[in-house]
Amino acid sequence: MKEHYFISIDNGSQSTKVYIINAKGEIIHSEIEPLKPMMFRQAGYVEHPDDDLWDSIQIALNRLMKGFKGDLTLIKGVGLCTIRCCRVFMKKNGDLAAPVMSWMDVRAYETFEDSEEVAYTCPTTGYITHRLTGELKDTAANAFQWQFPVDMETWDWSKDKEVMDSFKIPKEKLLQLQMPGTVLGTVTKSAAAKTGLPEGLPVVATANDKAVEALGAGLIDSTRGLFSLGTYITSMVVGNGNKPPHDNYFTNLSCIPNRYLFESGGVRRGMWLISWFKELIGEELSSKAKEKGLCPEQILEEEALKTPAGSDGLMIVPDWLAPAYQSYRKGVMIGFNGQQGRGHIYRAILEGIALTLHNHYKAMNETLGHSPEKIIISGGGASSDLFMQIFADISGKTVVRNEMSGSAALGAAICAAVATDCYPDFETAVKEMVREKDEFHPNAETHKKYQHINDGVYHKLPQLLENTLREMESLNSDKE
Repeated sequence: MKEHYFISIDNGSQSTKVYIINAKGEIIHSEIEPLKPMMFRQAGYVEHPDDDLWDSIQIALNRLMKGFKGDLTLIKGVGLCTIRCCRVFMKKNGDLAAPVMSWMDVRAYETFEDSEEVAYTCPTTGYITHRLTGELKDTAANAFQWQFPVDMETWDWSKDKEVMDSFKIPKEKLLQLQMPGTVLGTVTKSAAAKTGLPEGLPVVATANDKAVEALGAGLIDSTRGLFSLGTYITSMVVGNGNKPPHDNYFTNLSCIPNRYLFESGGVRRGMWLISWFKELIGEELSSKAKEKGLCPEQILEEEALKTPAGSDGLMIVPDWLAPAYQSYRKGVMIGFNGQQGRGHIYRAILEGIALTLHNHYKAMNETLGHSPEKIIISGGGASSDLFMQIFADISGKTVVRNEMSGSAALGAAICAAVATDCYPDFETAVKEMVREKDEFHPNAETHKKYQHINDGVYHKLPQLLENTLREMESLNSDKE
């Protein structure tokens, strides 16, 4: 095959990453632009300031295109992946009518309140598509079922008047939906000037960021599950239809048209928790890392490797961001005895995330009757050998790491490859573009120890702590 390139935009909660990826799934060039800190105007409000999502995309793309030394005519399309569950309100001219609500904003899931200033409401994929193409179109697979009146069977807006009325969004304020792997429009002259992208370049529909990540990780059959390590951490398996939501999972639209994923409960602010701890211990860690010519995470990993499984009794419940409907939930560290150091805390954070996700994953699969043989680990956390081994030891399964840990970017490139006929279908594109790097196998003795910790104590902790945390919330409310 003649060399072809695809541009991937991975617009997340903390940064925008952009890539040029070839038809073999190899990164040719990449750039990253951090997002500004979120705005917290009052309790429960979490907003992206100014026009930060679009601004960061422009900055990152300009650097990407300046750094690309290849033939621009060989770039075939742009795959657009943005964070799901955010809420956008657009004016008639396409500008923001209000700050973009983060997925962490409690109002993002409330019933739409109409106003004359708001001409359209959509996820961030629709907004960025409009910025790039001028079109009022979006992927059907990012219309979150509790935010927008999407029909999960037809992948279009519901034709049920009762459903439409319940969301209170006028039909004319919704964007036109298209399937993943189709062309939404082309880059306009104005967008080309702002981003450096070639004018006329096709912009391709993908899906919600978790589904795009699943595609880029190679999750296309029932033999494997996926652990997605992002700001929101969750697990997924391939679905066999559109099932109604259950306490242990919900159905998500896949990045492959007319297919589904089942998704478990997760950990909110998951990988952010590691960044928080690193910044909390601060200067001394940075100085030590600099002296050794390492990054702070490597120092923490060295210290955690010297700590036994179970962190000498230290346990962490990683609830650093409570859901709106369970505001009493809080992060908990328990089991200090004066002998533990920061290596223990770091390992306990990794173990807390892995144990929590394992319990969600196990509950989902038991409910569904699924039994995947292996687990793919995707996201920044997959770069840690220690974290990979902890996942293997806790789950008792072989865990897989791919060559490209940024699976969402690769998934977006796969969509662009299919939409521009570089590959005939998604399965072929995945086979040609996704490659496994290595595997981690569970240690039998360590797995047994984690089972003992989990069955004996850890999986009971959230329930045991619930009354205390509710009382704490009540006391704090009284103070206010």
